Amino acid sequence: MIARIRTNIPNGLTCANLCCGCLGVIQTFQGSVQWAAYLIYLAAFFDFADGLAARWLRVQGALGKELDSLADVISFGALPGFILFQLMTQAQAGRWSYLAMLVPIFSALRLAKFNTDPRQTDSFIGVPTPANALLISGLPFAGEYLPWLLGFPALAAVAILMSWLLVAELPLLALKFKGWSWQTYKFQYILIASGMVLLFAFKFAAIPLIVLIYIGLSVIKKIAS
Repeated sequence: MIARIRTNIPNGLTCANLCCGCLGVIQTFQGSVQWAAYLIYLAAFFDFADGLAARWLRVQGALGKELDSLADVISFGALPGFILFQLMTQAQAGRWSYLAMLVPIFSALRLAKFNTDPRQTDSFIGVPTPANALLISGLPFAGEYLPWLLGFPALAAVAILMSWLLVAELPLLALKFKGWSWQTYKFQYILIASGMVLLFAFKFAAIPLIVLIYIGLSVIKKIAS
């Protein structure tokens, strides 16, 4: 009995991630995109916690991997797509609002590629779905400082560009440390430090900028290597 409970702790956390995604979808249908964004942040916490628990309890397996992807396609694929759709609708984009559906489509493709690509065990190729979801979730907050971010041109650019980056052959930083060397992990340290400063200064509105810094640092590292 204890062994079964131990085995299912990570799966329970993954189901909590999925539940947050489903609740977030309901919030978007009710027009509350900020609450939907909060649920993405909570889903991201559970997504991090399930992997940590699986490694700590040494119960990683095929079931957990598949369940994690199924939860992620809702919480970090469908939900940010619906948030973007609502923002485009509010921007009076009309039928062009359906461009937002590129996000769940390419998120599903991204997750399928991740599960079948042996190169992505210790790093990422293409923007991870949680990072994309976090960027989109921060738009309602960032729009309070930069209203043009909530206009149709900016939202359409996010839908198209981020969907492409999900599946692009672009190596990205992984926040997995096997030591503390500045030379080895300087880009990760820069990302963490700048992210903390921006979050302190701008709170949730800083999240899209942090994700862009993450992508930018990854490109710089690729060019410098």
